[in-house]
Amino acid sequence: MATKDVPALAEAVERHTGADGDFETAVPGLWLYRSSTPSEEHAVVYVPSLCVVAQGAKEVVVGGDTYRYDPAQSLLVSVDMPALTRVADAAPGRPCLAARIPIDPAVVGELLADGTTHPPGPPTRGIGVIELESRLLDAVCRLLELLDTPHEIGAIAPLVLREITFRLLTGPEGARLRQIASAGAPAQRIARAIRWLRDHFAEPLSVEELAKHVGMSPSAFHLHFKSVTALSPLQYQKRLRLQEARRLMAAEGLDAGETAFRVGYESPSQFGREYLRMFGASPKRDVATLKAQPTA
Repeated sequence: MATKDVPALAEAVERHTGADGDFETAVPGLWLYRSSTPSEEHAVVYVPSLCVVAQGAKEVVVGGDTYRYDPAQSLLVSVDMPALTRVADAAPGRPCLAARIPIDPAVVGELLADGTTHPPGPPTRGIGVIELESRLLDAVCRLLELLDTPHEIGAIAPLVLREITFRLLTGPEGARLRQIASAGAPAQRIARAIRWLRDHFAEPLSVEELAKHVGMSPSAFHLHFKSVTALSPLQYQKRLRLQEARRLMAAEGLDAGETAFRVGYESPSQFGREYLRMFGASPKRDVATLKAQPTA
């Protein structure tokens, strides 16, 4: 990242947050984040996006691999990805300041159809740490500057988001995006399977039927799914179920038994065991801890 632009980016995030927390902006899909202290790991599902840290550092864990990003590097996510994340570097006088910029797979497909990028290579992990080169950083800064002129967002933001996508596609890590929108490519089929799982995670899963649905053999499907997500299809489904269960109990006040059935478990006791393994506490205790945490 060009260091001369980092202070301006940090100042923009600070100005449009002002307090700790996650902040949805007037630019569709653009979120800003501020934290004055390091945090414990918590479970999230990343959507296709570019995650930029202007100050401090964050860490993301996927499939046992840890990705750390800070003002020198950023996180590129090309498919919906269950993960654990935490703020790794922050202090009251120097908070962690970050932005999450959406990536529209449809725009990726349009740019590929225009023939402006290279064809995809072999499937690669759908998440990775990248360098934020100067032209890409400039586009990110211009996107945040639009928050100061809300009347321009509707006309200008889609153009800047398209430029950001183009810069990512034509950059050194562009294969992570190219593979999800190239018709017939294995990773594009895996992306279709991931979308199906996101929409149907509470339903019984037949890996063989899902592989057939996206036109792959079960063995090739399993291999490529793990290459892209670092998880097996069943592990991926389980994480989606447990993260939705946590949200339901914390946000809607459901008890563990009702929640277990809502997210697809037939056995509340199995739900409790798997919840404990993932979050380190029973559902009741974990949700009580979440509710006791201060909010921004």
